[in-house]
Amino acid sequence: MPELPDLQAFSHNLEKKLSGKIVKNVIVHVSQKLNVSEKELHSALASHKLNKVYREGKELHFKFSGGDVLALHLMLHGKLFLFEGENANKYPILELQFTDGSGLVLTDFQKAATPTLNPEEKTAPDAMDEAAGYKYLKEKLGKTKTIVKTVLLDQKIIRGIGNAYADEILWDARISPFSPSNKIPDAKVKDLAASIRSVLKNAEKQIIHSNPDIIHGEVRDFLNIHNPKKKESPTGKPIHIKEATRKTYYTDEQELYQ
Repeated sequence: MPELPDLQAFSHNLEKKLSGKIVKNVIVHVSQKLNVSEKELHSALASHKLNKVYREGKELHFKFSGGDVLALHLMLHGKLFLFEGENANKYPILELQFTDGSGLVLTDFQKAATPTLNPEEKTAPDAMDEAAGYKYLKEKLGKTKTIVKTVLLDQKIIRGIGNAYADEILWDARISPFSPSNKIPDAKVKDLAASIRSVLKNAEKQIIHSNPDIIHGEVRDFLNIHNPKKKESPTGKPIHIKEATRKTYYTDEQELYQ
């Protein structure tokens, strides 16, 4: 699943390529998860200019001149492709066709990727928002015994962080992912808040540097810890992997607070 830095890179490139284009037609191939009728979606977007593409949590938002916003959640296997003329990509979910003959298609062989017109505003802050800083984390972590990695993955607490980057952030902050959240001392919560921003910002830069036009897929080869190709951390410590619903990568450098 693409995570925050991937989606941030996608939004940057989609904004660059599509901003200012006018929608000619909207084609819905899979309507099960659409929150409005196909007719309503077409009416909201057709003949309107795409003003902006940006990321919100784990979604990509496309804002149009009429004020409507189309949100796309890629889920595990959703991908975006640009095309000219007719779409030839397999497993289409939704197509935006523009007046200049170009188009954008959302695909997913599992049919799980979700388009939403005018999504409800989320109450949890985005991981890159200032509102998700030290004070906020201290409050949320202090209220629960849940392990800290689980809290970072909870989109109702902080939006945008996925499994791979939770491991990277916790290693960078030198906090064991298995630490009960309310046992983490204030100084380490400050480290965690700093690591969230620095790890995610650096990852976006790395992704755009190595794949300047990326709009789908995942780039993970630069990750320090959550990386199956690496056996040791940058400081030479063995990387451990805990097998569960989600794999957790960590090292003995990360302190377990109890």
